[in-house]
Amino acid sequence: MKDQIVLNGEDFCLKDLVQIARNNAGIKISAGSESRINKARELIARWVKNGERIYGVTTGFGALSDVTISYEDTKKLQKKILFSHAAGIGGHMEDDVVRAMMALRVNDFCRGNSGLRLETIEKLAQVLNAGIVPVVPEKGSVGASGDLVPMAHLALVLIGEGEAFVNGKRMPGARALKEKSIKPLVLEAGEGIALINGTQFMTALGCLAVHDALNLCKHADIAASMSLETLMGTRAAFDPRIHNARPHTGQIKAAGNMLRITRNSEIISSHHDCSRVQDAYTLRCSPQVHGASWDAFAYVDNVVKVEMNSSTENPLIFPESEEFLSGGNFHGQPLALASDFLGIAIAELANISERRIERLVNPQLSGLPAFLIEDGGLNSGFMIAQYAAASLVSENKILAHPASVDSIPTSANKEDHVSMGSIAARKSRDILANTEEVIAIELLCAAQGIDLFTNMKAGDGTLAAYEVIRSRVDYMKEDRFLSVDIAKVKALLKDGSIVKAVEDKIGKLY
Repeated sequence: MKDQIVLNGEDFCLKDLVQIARNNAGIKISAGSESRINKARELIARWVKNGERIYGVTTGFGALSDVTISYEDTKKLQKKILFSHAAGIGGHMEDDVVRAMMALRVNDFCRGNSGLRLETIEKLAQVLNAGIVPVVPEKGSVGASGDLVPMAHLALVLIGEGEAFVNGKRMPGARALKEKSIKPLVLEAGEGIALINGTQFMTALGCLAVHDALNLCKHADIAASMSLETLMGTRAAFDPRIHNARPHTGQIKAAGNMLRITRNSEIISSHHDCSRVQDAYTLRCSPQVHGASWDAFAYVDNVVKVEMNSSTENPLIFPESEEFLSGGNFHGQPLALASDFLGIAIAELANISERRIERLVNPQLSGLPAFLIEDGGLNSGFMIAQYAAASLVSENKILAHPASVDSIPTSANKEDHVSMGSIAARKSRDILANTEEVIAIELLCAAQGIDLFTNMKAGDGTLAAYEVIRSRVDYMKEDRFLSVDIAKVKALLKDGSIVKAVEDKIGKLY
């Protein structure tokens, strides 16, 4: 039986979310959550029976919230909201994002503020544990009343509607449930609005992106260290005294990483007495640039951790005081700002990496053969690898324009300020993917440079990274299909092989 992570709405962490999203761990609702969920549902049932006006439960939605829904129509209302709000556009989201959405939604419900039946929450967990992945279009959310559109597509599958993937095969939602022997859910009063009114789409994207960004930052430190050695740079700029004099946490981390990665470098020691006074900014200031991104990622990490364990629907039920309150916890502004910041911080890693790639391939700056290839002219070497990196960096600059500064009123101006958080989160994901490619190109070029440069031993961490790269990608003697080499190095980056080899040699990177 696969591992099951117990959710209670309070201490869900990024590591566990990644296990669910990418390693197919299952989920289970804590016993403590069950009693709170049941109490909230009892209150909803009582209020509906007594004719209380509760937004989205006994009223219409958005600008139609002044319309009272009869007791007889409250169930019908909940099904209709899923159909009307499933207006998604574009390609479907990746499985890991959708699985993360489902887990985050269950964790939110475990807080007992939604008024959902326990049976409904268990159904969502059952669908996730069965490996059913709802088809969720990537576009359509403005990130204000939660991620209404993507969440509606997800919820449709619970009632046997919409579409889903099972074992990679796309099919109608009803068939997906049938294949896993799961009965479709019949919604009760208030359950449709509770299922879709939350920030879990943008949160899922933000969580996975910041997790990957923290991993990428380690690779950026490794790549910069390899480039530093190949370009005959000095370790002096990583002296702790420099960074303690300006004690930004990330800067200190990055400098410490690079100092240890280049430890015992015969290459650096060989030019200790050279005439160069100091290195170019892309080498000398890499701790300051990488460190600022480290700090940005730490901020975003904190935002998503809060959001992971929050109640984001409307209205909120408070079982202790037996009250319901309408508010705006579904508004995605905290995540919108954080996701925009995340994208900008990731883009900066690509910016500085591409400039180091240029120094590696430019013989006027590197002292190495032009474009890192023997018999240049007949061979173009890594010339176009730098073009590709430049292309990705330029694209990142467009994507890094913040989405959160925009707002288009919706729902007849009832929802007159929206966060665009889902767009910010999707952009950060795209910037991340581009930047992984750029860092992979730098690692590939730096490894080639080490082969061309010297027979002297590289630093402890640099050598460990070099050996992992060379275990998958041979030295390039003459031109060959570069996309294949880049993809191989990116695969090493994604699976953690490079970081593991370096950490096995020099200890944990910060």
